[in-house]
Amino acid sequence: MYNDLNLGKWKDIDINVDSLWIINKRVKTGKHSNMYHGNFIPQIPNQLIRRYTKENEIVLDPFVGSGTTLFECETLKRKFIGFDINPDMVKYVNDKMANSLFKAFVINKCDVTSKEEFESLSQDALRKLGSEKVQFVIAHPPYMDVVKFTNKREDLSQISVLTEFIKRFINAVENFIKILDKNRYFAVVIGDVYKNSEVIPLGFYVMDAIKRHFQVKLKGIIVKNIEGNRGKLGKGGIWRYRALKSDYYIFKHEYILVFKKEF
Repeated sequence: MYNDLNLGKWKDIDINVDSLWIINKRVKTGKHSNMYHGNFIPQIPNQLIRRYTKENEIVLDPFVGSGTTLFECETLKRKFIGFDINPDMVKYVNDKMANSLFKAFVINKCDVTSKEEFESLSQDALRKLGSEKVQFVIAHPPYMDVVKFTNKREDLSQISVLTEFIKRFINAVENFIKILDKNRYFAVVIGDVYKNSEVIPLGFYVMDAIKRHFQVKLKGIIVKNIEGNRGKLGKGGIWRYRALKSDYYIFKHEYILVFKKEF
């Protein structure tokens, strides 16, 4: 079994197994905050970690951002490896954890699309945590260049061309899937983008590319919406006016794509 859920009391388990997640608002308790543009809501890693891991197993987040997944691992007693290309965020997260009693984590600056850099840093992190593999990966990459997180050429958020973004992201998947245990799971949280007056279904392109490149099974396409996203509630706001004036629909969704590695 790949989790600690007590199926003898399955009616009491608050794990959402539906493919539509409508979440009222983001959790802001503990170390969680909404200070970093593009960070995702804690409920997502909380649900996925409890569904696909056991206590003391290792979760890898290749785009650690402001530390959302780490803070959930701290609460749920999972070990953690995190990478980010932004040294400022690596320092921010490490500083936030400085006084924590939880020490089973490693965070480093890393370009996760680089084979050499990822292999070196991931093997070092695994040695520190006393393991050869991780048991779950949750990846929340930039949505192309919608928000530029750094000015580094290697940063995925600097890529405006779809084909180049997919190529580089698949490099990252190829790197992290090597250290994921066989028959374990990884999730990609991704949204679509709007460019040149057209929707680019980035989530679909990412999903297709992963299926084409790796021996994995797609276990879920979850559509997530935050009802408490005040900026896009669509009730008399400027977004609604702009949509009515034009010909598009307001983005309120993201995808959570869940895959099972079988090699």
